[in-house]
Order: sequence, then structure tokens, then C-alpha cells
Amino acid sequence: MDDISLTPLGIVILGLLAERPMHPYEMYQLASVRRGDQLVKIKPGSLYHTVGRLEQQKLLASIGTDREGNRPERTTYEITAWGRAALEHQLREMLAVPVREYPRLPIALAEMHNLSADAVCELLRTRIAHLDASIAEFDTRDRPMQAEQKPRIFTVGVDYVRAMTVAEREWLSALVEDIESGELPWLSPELLDRLAGTAGSGTPTKD
Repeated sequence: MDDISLTPLGIVILGLLAERPMHPYEMYQLASVRRGDQLVKIKPGSLYHTVGRLEQQKLLASIGTDREGNRPERTTYEITAWGRAALEHQLREMLAVPVREYPRLPIALAEMHNLSADAVCELLRTRIAHLDASIAEFDTRDRPMQAEQKPRIFTVGVDYVRAMTVAEREWLSALVEDIESGELPWLSPELLDRLAGTAGSGTPTKD
């Protein structure tokens, strides 16, 4: 299994086929309903391309085609034993082993002193507004799932993303308060120059 590395979309496809055989359009519809675009970018073209690649790797196999009315033929796929083993191997590794993914926000926060404190607070408030909109979207999508009494096991991934979004919103709100109150002193150009001078005038160590 070490030579098989599944993409996020590949994991979604094999996960769906582990439930039952289906055709790509059905995969697209079901994945969109369950995961939305919060976990993986799902587009019909990329889904069909990934299905083809997984078939070449013998992780899934076609089991027949059908046609409804004047619609194009649809090929139904099922997961193979090799595909199920690859899926389980990948999931075990992803669940157990944390991977540093280097998102953009931490580096922006580390370098935000290059902007004025007022500008940073304004930008962070804009980000917080986007996070509020995302949280509202999560909740809007959750209501139909709850009304249909869908098993929570299908939404736990999105639940995690929502929780992380709420945590980010709360942390950034507290950060803005600390900046505006002076609890987090802002770096001035003079202070940066002084720090640079201090770093360049270190006392040599003895041999």
C-alpha cells in the first residue's frame, strides 16, 4: 500500500463506493450533499478524471452501463479489494499521524507587524466577517440533513471544519481586542531598528 497515495477526492470516491456501487454523477450528487465544498473541491470534470485514474490503478472497476431516456450512457463502478485496502491504509495513516500543512494565516500573523495596527485590525475584522458567513452557511446546510435525520457519521468531517472555523473566529476576535487595547504592543519602526542594532552588536563568546 505504500506505493498508493490517494488524493482527497480519490478518498471521497472510494469511500462512497465502499458503501455501494454507483455511477460518477451519483457520486458527485451524494458527495456534494454530504461534504459540500468544505472538505474537498468537487467538480464533475475532476471527479470523472479521478474515477478514470482510480480505474487504471485497479482500485475500482466498472460493472456495467445503463441509459435513461435520451441521456448519455452511465457507467457504474464498484470498489475492488485492492481499492478497499488502499482506502483503509490511507485513512489509518491520516487519522493517526498529524501532518504540518503550512496554511497561509500563521505566516500572515507572524508578519502582520509590517502593517499598521489599525490596518491589521480592519483586515482581521473583514476576515472575521467571512468566517461568520461560513459558519452561517454550515448551519444552513446542516438543517436539511438534520430534518432528514441523516446519520451524523456522514457529517462529522464537516462538523470538525465548522468547529475549527468557530475556534479561529473566537481566537482572532480576542487578538483584535488585545491589539486595540494595547495588551499586545505593536512594533514601531524605531523599535525594530533598535532590535536590529542589538542583534548586530552581540558580545563575542570566548573560545
